[in-house]
Amino acid sequence: MDEFGMGSANIYSDHGPVNNPYTYRHDYQALDDPAQRRAAGGSSGGSAAAVAMNMCLAALGSDTGGSVRLPASYCGVVGFKPSYGRCSRRGLIAYANSLDTVGILAKSAKDVLTVYGVIAQHDPDDPTSMPTSLRNSADELDQELASRWNSDDLTGLVVGIPQEYYVEPLSSDVKDVWRDGIRQLKKLGASIVPISLPHTRYALSAYYTVALAEASSNLARYDGVRFGHRSTAMPSDDLIYADTRAEGFGSEVQRRILLGTHVLTAGAYETLFLPAQRARRLIQSDFDETFLSPNPLNAKKTDTKGNVHLILTPSAISSAPNIDDCIPTADDNTRVANAYLNDVMTVPASLSGIPAVSIPFGKSRENGYPIGLQLLGPYGHDRFLLRIADVLARNSS
Repeated sequence: MDEFGMGSANIYSDHGPVNNPYTYRHDYQALDDPAQRRAAGGSSGGSAAAVAMNMCLAALGSDTGGSVRLPASYCGVVGFKPSYGRCSRRGLIAYANSLDTVGILAKSAKDVLTVYGVIAQHDPDDPTSMPTSLRNSADELDQELASRWNSDDLTGLVVGIPQEYYVEPLSSDVKDVWRDGIRQLKKLGASIVPISLPHTRYALSAYYTVALAEASSNLARYDGVRFGHRSTAMPSDDLIYADTRAEGFGSEVQRRILLGTHVLTAGAYETLFLPAQRARRLIQSDFDETFLSPNPLNAKKTDTKGNVHLILTPSAISSAPNIDDCIPTADDNTRVANAYLNDVMTVPASLSGIPAVSIPFGKSRENGYPIGLQLLGPYGHDRFLLRIADVLARNSS
């Protein structure tokens, strides 16, 4: 995986990039040509590749802003990010505490659900774990919806299509697969309605502001004194800390720590960090007001103005990119910004804490690589989301 979970293409692994398994399926000799190698996605690309290559039934990954769903889309497997707090984070190295989620990758939504049933338990040693009382009330609503659609007949299900996800970077192949998914849901009996999530346009900038600020704080412990690598250069006392972190962290981690540190400075806190947190709450409110089921975290709110059960979007803006096109170069700094843009479909769910799952639904006409669709559900309704994802995935073209 990418170092500390920071990356969208798995090019920042200590052992080199993870090749997309579909490269092997197309042409074993293609791996000898760097221009033919495509990314497995990040940060949990190794987990997605292992599942795609039938090396395991399922694998875990960390999903902070899409690090399970993006690799799942690129590798043609199912990638699930549970509701925040559903699965314990104990043992997971913190990147961004308020966003980090343990996700599951498998070949089918049923296999994901099997693993989810084992790990979705309250953990008293994880302060972010959903309390048992809240878990029980959410489970009751979740099971009720899941049992309502216990066959492939989705009559009565209302699925929203958000206009804000129809962004300019979407490839034509992804648009076609999205339309195919909408058509298939209609065939299965579901109703499709257009919806608006007006604050989605702030999601990417808000995510990278909040996540990098938290990363800067979390990774401060890796100073060579308490944790992590320690420089052997033996500089002066004033430079031990600087040399240790410069040697121990890769370029992308250093970049994100520096940006996060800037966000938390006195001058930027009011102008960057606080507005990002406000945008996050607005994005969360957009989802709460769109879903028919109320968010159990809102104790005073028992009803909603929403009109949809689930939301359907693309998982990524394109199929798997070439690895060489993802690696930053000295004369092309735009590759870093483009890498961040890959998360545009996945970060809104992460900021809101709602469950999201990527399912394989089609392939690129241009290169034959998988393209995934993403289903988003109300907070706490994880089993219901996986139930519908299983129906849609099994009925994909």
